[in-house]
Amino acid sequence: MADAIRFLLDGEIISIRDVDPTRTVLQWLREDRLRTGTKEGCAEGDCGACMVVVADVADDGESLRYQAINSCIQFLSALDGKELITVESLSPAGGRLHPVQQAMVVHHGSQCGFCTPGFVMTLFAAYRSKPPLDRPATNDALAGNLCRCTGYRPIADAAEAMYTLGKDASGDERLTAAHGAMSETAIAEERRIIETLKSLQREDTLTIANAGREIHLPTTPEQLAATLAAHPDATMVAGGTDVGLWVTKQFRDMDQLIYMGGVKALQDITVLDDAIRIGAGVTFTEAMPTLVEHFPALEPLLRRFASPPVRNAATVGGNVANGSPIGDSMPAFIALNARVTLTSANGSRELPLESLYIDYMVNAIEPGEFVASIVIPKLNPNQTLAAYKLSKRFDQDISAVCAVFVATVDEGHCVSLRTGFGGMAAIPARAMQCEAAMTDVVLNEATVQTAMSALDQDFTPMTDMRASDSYRREAARNLLYRFFLALTEPEIDTEVYDYGR
Repeated sequence: MADAIRFLLDGEIISIRDVDPTRTVLQWLREDRLRTGTKEGCAEGDCGACMVVVADVADDGESLRYQAINSCIQFLSALDGKELITVESLSPAGGRLHPVQQAMVVHHGSQCGFCTPGFVMTLFAAYRSKPPLDRPATNDALAGNLCRCTGYRPIADAAEAMYTLGKDASGDERLTAAHGAMSETAIAEERRIIETLKSLQREDTLTIANAGREIHLPTTPEQLAATLAAHPDATMVAGGTDVGLWVTKQFRDMDQLIYMGGVKALQDITVLDDAIRIGAGVTFTEAMPTLVEHFPALEPLLRRFASPPVRNAATVGGNVANGSPIGDSMPAFIALNARVTLTSANGSRELPLESLYIDYMVNAIEPGEFVASIVIPKLNPNQTLAAYKLSKRFDQDISAVCAVFVATVDEGHCVSLRTGFGGMAAIPARAMQCEAAMTDVVLNEATVQTAMSALDQDFTPMTDMRASDSYRREAARNLLYRFFLALTEPEIDTEVYDYGR
């Protein structure tokens, strides 16, 4: 039984036993390993200067999955059983520049240089895991990186050129080979890495203690339930994209933590005849293909959900359990009439997702319970879904208003309407008066105007740095009207953005 957090770094198995449970990967890299290529900019997962790549064994057990993550908000426990790749890994001292780095040089993408390592690591993840990127795909991939020198064009040019430069690389190094272009030597090296990572996998709960603090790493739902029963006040950590900020921004002290990222049984997606069951440990990157396949109207919202590195870590269950009033998944799931499964050592229970939220950051999860899965019913043929997000910038921004509508329509007759709103109240919520005004009515101008007035009575939004209360009220009404036009005037283009870009 392993008694340490173990991961790979440049072929070396790193074992860490005596460490603060909330020590971040960034802190460890810069202060303990003196790998200062990884930078700290915002310390909240927004700027991308801290980007590293984590590789783990894919579901097929025969390949590696490379993903960029924000090291500034990831605790070291998130690396357990995985491989860590930093900007120093790409070009060891005295070695040639990696094709991604060389492309940045050739196309003058470095600018002042502070953010460059983060851009390189994001592009490296794409280089190893995706076919050549076109400009829209490049823009999406780089949505989690900020360049203070406004040098995006040369960086985007480098992204498109890195694959060509990779053709001239030696080809015998695993990290140098582009996606789909590995030599036999590189394939053999990857197989060796896979076997090493498999050997690092644990079956028992690992507990790391330091200075009176503990973090527990269970590997099964039963172990998770037992650990939570023993420590009902422990802070649950999944993707860490919110809890990490509690440490880096709010400086909270957390004596007991439970990291659930190693519970593989919570990372499954099951497509049923009438619903989709998503395990709480599934990341948004993993969930998006299935959600978009069955709910295409959610794609614009999901593409703007945080950024790719955040989606690589953030879990569906974590977002739901956190219950932020400005979280973007809950309005969609509530409008779709989703249910949440809560599990403890005493068994499981299921309740409507909307019933999970009681007040601001107060929910119905009992001590000892954890979110195990979310069940989302499929749409009926006569149901129409629309999801809208308003924010100050397109990518990686918090919603001022998020509105999701599901209407059941029969020949111009609105049988029913379900809504889900974010940014309008202390919790993600339905607009019940609006729904009542749109139930069993003919879809016409008078009906929607009545529903818009009713919607204005459903919420008392606040004014903050993202929007005023009056803006939120008017925007919510207008989004309802936009949905009405989509239902009744399909020839009118109600899309605001060119999502192909």
